[in-house]
Amino acid sequence: MNPQRRALLRAGSLAAALPMAAGAGSAAAASAALPPSLPSVPAGTTPEVLASNQAYWQAVAAQYDTTDAIVQLDNAFWGSMARPVLRHYEQQLAMVNRDNAWYARMRFPADFEAARAAAARALGVGIDEIVLTRGATEALQVLIAGYNRLRPGDTVLYADIDYDNMITVTRWLQQRRGARVVSIAMPEPFTYDGVIAAYVAAMERHPALKLMLLTHVNHRNGMVLPVAEISRLARARGIDVIVDTAHGFGQLDMTIPDLQADFAGINLHKWIGAPVGVGAAYIKRGRVADIDPYMGELRGEKAGDDIRTRVHTGTVNFAAYLSLPTALDLHAQIGVANKQARLRLLRNRWVEAARTIEGIEVLASADPRLTSAIASFRLKGKTSVADSYALSKKLVQEHGIFAVPRDGLASGACVRVTPGIFTPESDLDRLVEALRKVARG
Repeated sequence: MNPQRRALLRAGSLAAALPMAAGAGSAAAASAALPPSLPSVPAGTTPEVLASNQAYWQAVAAQYDTTDAIVQLDNAFWGSMARPVLRHYEQQLAMVNRDNAWYARMRFPADFEAARAAAARALGVGIDEIVLTRGATEALQVLIAGYNRLRPGDTVLYADIDYDNMITVTRWLQQRRGARVVSIAMPEPFTYDGVIAAYVAAMERHPALKLMLLTHVNHRNGMVLPVAEISRLARARGIDVIVDTAHGFGQLDMTIPDLQADFAGINLHKWIGAPVGVGAAYIKRGRVADIDPYMGELRGEKAGDDIRTRVHTGTVNFAAYLSLPTALDLHAQIGVANKQARLRLLRNRWVEAARTIEGIEVLASADPRLTSAIASFRLKGKTSVADSYALSKKLVQEHGIFAVPRDGLASGACVRVTPGIFTPESDLDRLVEALRKVARG
């Protein structure tokens, strides 16, 4: 039995008869930590208009502690916690450290369920459809490895834009399930219709296709995949999809049902800004049986439809989960549509300028439907992994700018740029000037 579920059952019968642990935290009190200083948005202001409101975004940026040692343009690894979230996290960490097992066994299960409920509301799903994990990687490992509808000879598909470990787990299905694993490469330059056509062609080319991995926003060039459209086409052919929305939820104005998929892995410490180590797995109601229980987690139980039996993390970072509602509240206070518009403005600021630089190849679409905060570039003709690392190193050493090398695309390696909502526009201007100098040699 999942230890959190076991503790919840025990705590339910004991907690009512015992006094509250001194200093015990509560996820329900999280919103008290939110900043009162964010300016209100004038009525009728669209996200696109607000995106260029410098005073508003400076007030948002003031909620974050950022380094001045480097121009930090790799905000896709994880999202910095805003100061109110960090403060709440530190308070919860101190409380858990002080109250120890007394809190963990008696009060944490209820607080954990409150955090889970808050996540479900934000995701637009039922609480019975999500289980909290340590991140999207753990969630997707559970979903891909646990998907039990494959039979020997069935085909599974992934693409070059998918995350490295998810590709590894997908390939493992050949050994685990006897599946035939195939891959496709996204066309470059990518277009909305071209991307959909690539998946349709794969479905037609592989009549035994039963499962596809779809990455909502990929970590290499930031393309937003038309997941809903591809999911509908797949469902019509009897194909299931598992969606990696680690970089989608939190920066794009969407909820999980918008993906039209029955399975999804979610990250909550990237664009939501919860403490590192918080994510979720989504399984649509009625589909839990299609994902295996975690290593016999059901043994001796009757609750085979309990999604919590699909993950067994063990002892968790209690304070990280306790801080999730605070992060979600701040996210809602700013507004996801406002965040998306601001991030798009920052991305376009450097992308559009970089396109005009001779010798620089920008890996980004002009189609807003395919646009996220993330975009990449490389020197024309320099596509090796060594080239991308050398370019990243040059930016750090000669220009004080950190952008991360990425490889895995069929077209070659690149350098990824990811602003955060706290990134000043001047940082992107500095990047463009650096690219001009690099291109000149």
